[in-house]
Amino acid sequence: QVYLAESGGGLVQAGGSLRLSCEGSGRNFGLSDMGWYRQAPGKERDLVAKINMWGMTTYADSVKGRFTISRDNIENMVFLQMNSLKPEDTAVYYCWMEGYWGEGTPVTVSG
Repeated sequence: QVYLAESGGGLVQAGGSLRLSCEGSGRNFGLSDMGWYRQAPGKERDLVAKINMWGMTTYADSVKGRFTISRDNIENMVFLQMNSLKPEDTAVYYCWMEGYWGEGTPVTVSG
C-alpha cells in the first residue's frame, strides 16, 4: 500500500523558516515527479513547487526566492525549505508523488 508521510509543519513567526519533509513508501518514486501543494481555509489546493526526476523545478510566483524544493531519490523523499515566511503562507501543505497524496501538515505563520 502506498503511503506518503509528511512532517515539519508547525507554528512560526513571520520571517521565520520551516522545513517540510515527505517520505513515500509502498513503491519506488525515484522516477516520479514530486511536489508540494497547499490549501488555505476557504480556498482551493494550489501548487507550491514541483520537481521532476532530473531535478528541474517549478515554483508558484508567490514563493519564488523564498522556498526551495529538493528530493532524495534513494530514500523516496521530497523536501520543502521555506524561508522568509509570511502570514499568507498559512495553509495545510500536502505532499504529492505521481498521483498520490499525503494527509497534509499544517503551517501557521503569525505576525
